[in-house]
Amino acid sequence: MRVKVKFPAGNPLRILRIPVRISDINYGGHLGNDAVLSIMQEARMQLLAIGGFTELSTGSHGLIMGDVMIAYRGESFYGDVLQVELFADELSARTFDLLYRVTTERKGLQLTVAEAKTGMICFDYDTRKIVEMGEELKSFLTSPVFSSE
Repeated sequence: MRVKVKFPAGNPLRILRIPVRISDINYGGHLGNDAVLSIMQEARMQLLAIGGFTELSTGSHGLIMGDVMIAYRGESFYGDVLQVELFADELSARTFDLLYRVTTERKGLQLTVAEAKTGMICFDYDTRKIVEMGEELKSFLTSPVFSSE
C-alpha cells in the first residue's frame, strides 16, 4: 500500500452513514473510485451542515479543496451502507485536513473500504483569495461534536 492515512488519536468529529446507490457502481460491479470521492463530499457537506456551515459559507469565508488522497482498501456493493468517520487534523491559520475512514459491515464483519484525506483551504470566493480561518470554523473543528447518526 503506497498511500497511508494517519488518523489522529481520539474520537472522530462525526460518524455518518451513507448508502451506496446504484449510480455509484462501476462496470466492475462494485463501488467506483470516483463515487468514493463523491461520498466523501457528501459526508463533508453533512458534517459542515451540523455546524450551520456550507462549503461556500463557514461564517467569514468558504472552503476550497487543495488536495485529495484516497487509499482504496476493499470493495463495496450496491445496498451497502457505508459508515464514514470524519476527523479534523493539521489545523493551521488557513488550512486543515479532513480525514475519512470509510467502512461497511458484511456478514457480521466490519470491512474497510477506503481511507482518505482532503486538504481544505479557507477561501474568500468574492476576492478569490486564501484567507485566515474564522473562529467559528476553528471552534467547530476542535470541539467534541462526536455523534453517530
